Amino acid sequence: MELDDFKQAWQAFDHRLEQQYALNLQLFRDGRLDKLRRGLRPLVWGQAVQIAFGVAAMLWGISFWATHLGVAHQMACGIAMQVFGTLIVAFAGQLLHQLQAIDYAAPVLEIQRRLARLRAWRVRVEAPVFALLGSVIWVPAVLMLIQYAFDPWNGDYRSHAPWLATYLVFSGAVSLALALLAYGLIRRAGHRRWLENNFAGSSVRKAEVMLEEIARFERE
Repeated sequence: MELDDFKQAWQAFDHRLEQQYALNLQLFRDGRLDKLRRGLRPLVWGQAVQIAFGVAAMLWGISFWATHLGVAHQMACGIAMQVFGTLIVAFAGQLLHQLQAIDYAAPVLEIQRRLARLRAWRVRVEAPVFALLGSVIWVPAVLMLIQYAFDPWNGDYRSHAPWLATYLVFSGAVSLALALLAYGLIRRAGHRRWLENNFAGSSVRKAEVMLEEIARFERE
């Protein structure tokens, strides 16, 4: 075989290897991204449930204060529940918007950036807000339920238990303090990353692992 023929054959072989590698990379990428997309579906379903819960809380709050007009402390409970439900819906909508903004045809680095923003939203905004609100929102909910027992007689729970609201507010403050204490202790124990992973959720963590696998395969 002539040297030129050998070079041409080698170049053709090298070209076929490059094509095969590109095909293998594309197949690997498509498979992992499809799995990633399916892995994020539970997060979407979770936000749908959250929206339904938020709408229910919002409507409950509106119906309560609308039927207790003129009684400031009762209206305050209903308005607090309405605001809580509105926040739940708004936060779920924001997360769904971030999920919708992920372009699975984009480079892996861009998808990782989008997912990093989503993680930051869940860890730095969503989780702290809901942890704080969840520690105290039960107070107006309990007061609203108690008030329903007095509504048939046009009564007010304060006339029978004037100490109740103060007691529950104090309990809510203790609950909030315990939540903050638990967060501080977990951080001091060196488990901040574990806590953040739990805030981000298993769907996000699995998606991050799959994106890193794709990036590693591309580098190799």
